[in-house]
Amino acid sequence: MTTHHDIQALITAVRNADTADGLLEATEALAATGDPASATCLLEILGFNNPGAAVAAVDGLIAIGEPIVDTILDNLDGYNYGARAWSVRALAGIGDRRGLPVLERALAADIGPSVRRAAACGLGNLQLSDTEQADEERQRCLSGLIQATGDGEWIVRYAVTVGLERRLNDPHCPDALRNAGLQALEQLSSQAKENVKVVRLRAALALQRLNAG
Repeated sequence: MTTHHDIQALITAVRNADTADGLLEATEALAATGDPASATCLLEILGFNNPGAAVAAVDGLIAIGEPIVDTILDNLDGYNYGARAWSVRALAGIGDRRGLPVLERALAADIGPSVRRAAACGLGNLQLSDTEQADEERQRCLSGLIQATGDGEWIVRYAVTVGLERRLNDPHCPDALRNAGLQALEQLSSQAKENVKVVRLRAALALQRLNAG
């Protein structure tokens, strides 16, 4: 069991790291605890210019899960693009519905294809309850994904097919939304509409699975 003293020692190791490799190793050790007490330090690491450490920090935040979502949202950095992009990845991995507005904006407008790809996966992963509010959220997720079928980067469109399949597997998805999502997948599977073969194949697989269900 990791104690408060252990966490503080790991945080100190992060802050005392004086090489890129040292920071990466210290971050991995801290992230592996999955302890909410590590959250503030992990969020700080997202703003460092060390992609390896940022990946480890994102993994740590995802391991903490729902308890960290509000803290991530409260600390989104409007001036540090890198930190904000990594935060989007963390929110996408956690899949909490509170991240919906951030993921929507990222998929629609972020300059980074990898961030838009993460946002597409996130919209597919969001855990929605069976409440009246969830109907609106379900529609927002699907609308964002359908709009992104026209993204200029194939890696984003590929992620969109994955997100659409997950959303359309939801038994609470209304028929009108389901039909719109299926139509979007049909377009992505069409050679006349989609020029990247791997996207077409993934969309066709999604359709096959959804129709089989």
